[in-house]
Amino acid sequence: MVAQIVIAPLLVALVTAVVSLFVRRFPRARTAVSLAGALAYLVSVVVLAERVASQSILAYQLSAWRAPFGVTLVADALSVFMLAITAVVSLAAVVFSVGFMSEHAQRVSYHPLYHLLVAGVTGAFLTGDLFNLFVWFEVLLLSSYVLVVFYSGPEHTRAGLTYTVLNLLGSALMLVAIGGLYATVGTLNMADMARRLANPAQYGIDPVPVLGITVLLFCVFALKIGVVPFQFWVPAAYRAAPAPVAAMLAGVVKKVGIYAVIRLYFTVFAAARLPDGLGLPGFVGNSYLSFLGPVLFAVAAASILFGGVAAVSRDDFDGVLAYSSIGQIGFVVLPLAVAATVPSVRALGIAAALVYALNHALAKAMLFFASGTVGDAVGTVRFAELGGLAKRTPLFAIAVLVGMLSLIGIPPLIGFFGKFLVFQTTAHAGAAGEPGAAFALALSVVGAILTVAYFTRAWNRGFWGAATAPVEHGSYSSVLVGVVVVLAASLVVVGVGFDPVWRAANAAADATLARGQYVGAVFGGGG
Repeated sequence: MVAQIVIAPLLVALVTAVVSLFVRRFPRARTAVSLAGALAYLVSVVVLAERVASQSILAYQLSAWRAPFGVTLVADALSVFMLAITAVVSLAAVVFSVGFMSEHAQRVSYHPLYHLLVAGVTGAFLTGDLFNLFVWFEVLLLSSYVLVVFYSGPEHTRAGLTYTVLNLLGSALMLVAIGGLYATVGTLNMADMARRLANPAQYGIDPVPVLGITVLLFCVFALKIGVVPFQFWVPAAYRAAPAPVAAMLAGVVKKVGIYAVIRLYFTVFAAARLPDGLGLPGFVGNSYLSFLGPVLFAVAAASILFGGVAAVSRDDFDGVLAYSSIGQIGFVVLPLAVAATVPSVRALGIAAALVYALNHALAKAMLFFASGTVGDAVGTVRFAELGGLAKRTPLFAIAVLVGMLSLIGIPPLIGFFGKFLVFQTTAHAGAAGEPGAAFALALSVVGAILTVAYFTRAWNRGFWGAATAPVEHGSYSSVLVGVVVVLAASLVVVGVGFDPVWRAANAAADATLARGQYVGAVFGGGG
């Protein structure tokens, strides 16, 4: 029973991709298969979450090959939290795709590629092996390469080529790092790696070169996440991709990189210690996390400032959302930086990052859907040609405003709790005597002000004020508007009923830090 429950989401995504490929020329069957697959995926994740809630960690050894020699799938509160985000955004994206993508686009393998992307994301969240993390990264990237360039125009081809080349370079670096870790640690099973790094002398491991390899691996994840200075591909790719694909890239695919950083650095590599005297000057501790913290902080600060400033100057909806994604993901990374640096707030920092990741996934996906809806009805998303959308489509405009307010952090929306927890993490770090906490708090405030600035400008120019170069507006699809409204309502519902989300985020943070339980579940055989 454990095997079926753990592997069910992955099998559902893969089977849906295969079946939708065979029925792609039959519109009704294709739509039914794609929607049923997305709904079945959501159900399988709910069942898995219920089992994890009662048993903490489920581990499944494929083909009965015992760890660390076989392929291991592991489901705990962290992986389930990320799978839940994927299931909700994925279902919304499938419904949106059916109403948004042309019949020709849906016939030429859009749905198989989409569900293959979901399968790659799912495998990455469930794998307990570093090499298979690379494999599932490649599965999701291969499908995303095609989806980004799906429209095949010159702009889309250029953006797709940049996206592909940079991620291929990242994949090559990841493979080099994985090879280096295998050569130095002697295993790629995450649980086995954690116990070996906790006792390096017993296994003949020199922790110093391992640290260098983990830095290389972090660069790969930073590229996947799209943070500064690896953000080059983000604006062009998000603008070029169809709206549901951009929503998945921002709402789900970026979270795979976040998950990899949390799982590897806070569960696996946190077990390692460097020899005395090799710590960073001015920072306490000689663990790998004491080195990771300052790097994460620099990346978060640069992303928040660059993304916020760049979004303020954009003249179109897609541009604001694309650059905003860079800044908003900085708010996810910032509490992780504090958590890595200050052990006393480690659990709080991880929980804050997860809550903000949930807010970003729902709100940013919804706003990309909104941009696609406007583009479908008007033919443009440039503010100068829009204007007055609040009067033309009041319900739709209110839904968009809710998404913007959630990213700004207005109560009672889920975004308020995400931003509040980021502030709380930095404040607790300051109370614990961390000298950089004040700067982190100031950075959070500046980032919040920039968020207010670029969303206020976007709302005033696109929805409230009059267009300077108005164009004719067509009819707004009820299906597309419905998806946007439902996601906006979810931001309110999740915010008002925040307690279950907070418990889930806390459980995920505890599972991340419970290295002994993770190792025990994998080597215990069944969880």
